[in-house]
Amino acid sequence: MSRIVAMGHYQPSRVLTNDDLAKIVDTNDEWIRDRVGIVTRRIADSETVSDMATAAADTALANSGLTAADIDLVVVATCSSVDRSPNVACRVAAKLGIDAPGAYDINTACSGFSYALGTVDHALRAGAARNALVIGAEKLSDFTDWTDRSTCIIFGDGAGAAVVSADDDGDTPGIGPVIWGSVPEKSDAVRIEGWRPYIQQEGQQVFRWATTALAPLALQACERAGVAPEEIAAFVPHQANLRIIEGIAKRLGMPNAVIARDIVESGNTSAASVPLALSKLVEQRAVPKGAPVLLFGFGGGLTYAGQVVRCP
Repeated sequence: MSRIVAMGHYQPSRVLTNDDLAKIVDTNDEWIRDRVGIVTRRIADSETVSDMATAAADTALANSGLTAADIDLVVVATCSSVDRSPNVACRVAAKLGIDAPGAYDINTACSGFSYALGTVDHALRAGAARNALVIGAEKLSDFTDWTDRSTCIIFGDGAGAAVVSADDDGDTPGIGPVIWGSVPEKSDAVRIEGWRPYIQQEGQQVFRWATTALAPLALQACERAGVAPEEIAAFVPHQANLRIIEGIAKRLGMPNAVIARDIVESGNTSAASVPLALSKLVEQRAVPKGAPVLLFGFGGGLTYAGQVVRCP
């Protein structure tokens, strides 16, 4: 078995408000809040995806009580790294001084962190590693068309990271079975294509899919983990759109759960959104240690993945 030992996150210092965006495109604060629920988002300037991933991982490592010498696997979920090689995981390992880890990136866009966490859980269960860094990091501002008011209001930059360790002594799995899948026939609904791409999406198609198809899949993650919905202490979905988050949460029937709404202050940070939101809940002590938390990512692909974890 494995468990999340500690979390960490990083966001750039520059805040982009709705009023700032209204100076760039034909929009306003009320329209943005009503459509997607976002008030602010963070935008990276000189920082790269690997810079943000490293900062989040460094914080998670410090919070875990482990050192770089203890880490033998680094996995980064991202869809916005400009560089094809070396991958972000290798750059993070180099910056943190981690010696000879397994290191790979995974790209399932907004569901990436849960995909990465699932693969790392499998690796630790198989004995292929003992301690891993699992990171979601995105610089979506590099791929944002700042003249398109339908998309430029949505996205932000940032990173979240988890230290995950093998747990041979626990009675309850710290990371439940992953539920993952995709809808390939709708893969064009969210796109970043070509050599100089912008993010494009069919917003209404994604909204309908997310609000109708995903709640039953998230409940499967609870069922596989042996946890009833009313036992869930927090629900941390991909921070795509506040209306989507609240729609899914309502269908899940989790009366005691804290619902992560980091979308309001951070915007949509794709693969970074779930670990970023979870890290903030842990930092705020909003969820008791060891309590069951439902993670669920979804988006480009269309892909989805989720699992129940025990709060670090």
